[in-house]
Amino acid sequence: MKQGLRRLIIVVLLGVLTLGWWLLEAQPAWAAPPRDPNANAVNYTLTDVSGRDFSGQNLAGSSFAGAEVRQANFHAANLSGSILTKAVFEESDLSGANLNKSFADRVTFNGADLTNAIFTEAIATSTHFYQATITGADFTDTILDRYEIVQLCKRASGTNPTTGVATRDSLNCR
Repeated sequence: MKQGLRRLIIVVLLGVLTLGWWLLEAQPAWAAPPRDPNANAVNYTLTDVSGRDFSGQNLAGSSFAGAEVRQANFHAANLSGSILTKAVFEESDLSGANLNKSFADRVTFNGADLTNAIFTEAIATSTHFYQATITGADFTDTILDRYEIVQLCKRASGTNPTTGVATRDSLNCR
């Protein structure tokens, strides 16, 4: 009898806790839905957008995976949280762009202009920046290959005007 009563009490308590949790999560019908931070996200996966002008646009959360993005203009564009895997950004203007938390593995930024770009907390493994301009770019907490860091440190200079972090410091150059 004691075990049956104990089980009944446990079931009732769990029911009350579940009901309480459910009621606390409920929102009134007139509550505005939460704003989607990636509402402007666009899927450019496997497309050729070479030469296009994306300057100043909010492209947060967009995908350029496998895209040809040669000589495109992303000056001051917001690409935070974007997926750039295997894209080719050769000779593109990414000056002042926000690439925070982007997934940029195996991307080619050869000859690109990353002046004053914010490339923080990103994943950029197997990514190449051959002859890219990185003056004032902030790479804080970005995962880069050791070899690429050594190459970037050879030409790292300037301080990012938005974050106030020196490019050499963001790459942990010695």
